[in-house]
Amino acid sequence: QVQLVESGGGLVQAGGSLTLSCVASGSTFDINPFGWYRQAPGKQRELVAGINSGGSTNYADSVKGRFTISRYNAENTVYLQMNSLKPEDTARYYCNRLYTFYNWGQGTQVTVSS
Repeated sequence: QVQLVESGGGLVQAGGSLTLSCVASGSTFDINPFGWYRQAPGKQRELVAGINSGGSTNYADSVKGRFTISRYNAENTVYLQMNSLKPEDTARYYCNRLYTFYNWGQGTQVTVSS
């Protein structure tokens, strides 16, 4: 069973930056599309960025131009570079495969203060 371990969250002021990392165990990482998701208190989990096996990316409108998703297949890692953070970006962030999910990891908390 694939395990997902997210890290890199923290407390940051509005306008600041953070880079999240997600390491996935397993040998088929490089052929799978992955995404970063977030869930704020009282809200549904939403997809904020996705990347396919070829490196093509897509973003939610709310983060377009501020967030960048990337992957490093040699280390089974997906990154999310987050710039110009806003208080509304505050949420717990998770990575997972797109379309069909592995078991969710613990996520990493991002808190943006105004």
